[in-house]
Amino acid sequence: MTDITYTIVEHDGGWAYKLGDVFSETFPSHDAALKAAKRAAGEQRVADDSDTGIVYEDEKGRWHEEISEGDDRPTTHVKG
Repeated sequence: MTDITYTIVEHDGGWAYKLGDVFSETFPSHDAALKAAKRAAGEQRVADDSDTGIVYEDEKGRWHEEISEGDDRPTTHVKG
C-alpha cells in the first residue's frame, strides 16, 4: 500500500500544503492550510467499489493514463 504525507509549508506569502513537489492553493494561515490538508488526506483514504481512470503528467512532461482500483487507497499523513 502507498504511504503519502502532506506537508504544511510557507508559500506565496501565505501557507499551503505540499505533496511531493506539488503545492496546493495558498491559504491565509497555517491553520487554514492544515485544515485543508487534513480534508485532502481524508478524501484520499475513501475507498469505493469502482475503478477510476487517472491521467497525469510526469516530471518530464509526458502524460500517462492508468486505472486505479477503487479499494486500493493510500495511507495518509499530515505533517507541519
